[in-house]
Amino acid sequence: MGALSSQTAGAGTARILLTGATGFVGRAVLAEARVQGVELVAVLRAAPPEGWAQMKGVTLCRADLSDPACVSELRKAAEGCSAVIHAAAHLGGDAEAVEAATIDGTRHLLQALDGLPLHLVLVSSIAVYDTARLSPGDAVTEKLPLEAVQTARDPYVAGKLAQEDLCRASGLPLWILRPGAIFGEGRTWNAHLGPALGPLLIRVGTKGELPLAHVGHVAKRLLQAARRAPGATQVLNIVDPDRPDRTRFLRAHAGSGWPKLVLPLPWPLWLAAARILSPLRAHLPGLLRVAPLKARMMPLRYPDRALLSALGPLSLPRFETLMARALQEGRE
Repeated sequence: MGALSSQTAGAGTARILLTGATGFVGRAVLAEARVQGVELVAVLRAAPPEGWAQMKGVTLCRADLSDPACVSELRKAAEGCSAVIHAAAHLGGDAEAVEAATIDGTRHLLQALDGLPLHLVLVSSIAVYDTARLSPGDAVTEKLPLEAVQTARDPYVAGKLAQEDLCRASGLPLWILRPGAIFGEGRTWNAHLGPALGPLLIRVGTKGELPLAHVGHVAKRLLQAARRAPGATQVLNIVDPDRPDRTRFLRAHAGSGWPKLVLPLPWPLWLAAARILSPLRAHLPGLLRVAPLKARMMPLRYPDRALLSALGPLSLPRFETLMARALQEGRE
């Protein structure tokens, strides 16, 4: 482990440390930072992608956050930085992988940052909210209670909740940013539409907003937070200003060629089936369990008033334009 290369963006420029630099969000942050002329220290677990060692304004640090031995290297890398964007986490449902990459990784990072004069920007998730207590048409805001780590609906949510708890306990000035369903080049689908069976999508309902967040929008918001101290702890949801319903989403996504067939099922019918099957929930997939089903499929609203108040508006294209661009980039 250790620093691999350093190209300086400019004397006197505050640096930002970025974990998870090769991930979907991390790559977008790196690209946006280069556009803005922000100097980054990019933490990578594996060898850097081709060309990264030559990028101006980017210092590469090789470190596996799940390994306790990373702490000394991370501390060296963080010295002189004004902020840390912590985007490293395990995205799947493997509990052991979540424990290692998300929870232990955060714990080791915080050990490395102890006592340093900087602030932390945590990439959490809008999935941490206890949406099971909501009714159709309700709003998901930063004031909504969270799920509990011990009873979280899946390992991913438990990991994100634990990550937030660790960061709060660190005492560092903290932004907790909770993106919605992130999309962009190479990732245009999300878990809020319904189950897929080959060419068929079973669409669960049509109403309610999809909490979409384009990856470029997320990157800009993370850099905004990294460049302004929060004072104490501030929590913001990140969703795009133009949030489509399921019908608009599927119409825009048709350019991908999938789904070829859509079978609509009413939301109340699906929820009733999940409630009937509740005694078997330990053996059922997420969309047949009430809590995951309500989190993904219940028609809800996702206002962005707190985000706009704290960080201001950004000019973004309409959803259809962003989706068409993502699909085109994925084909190139």
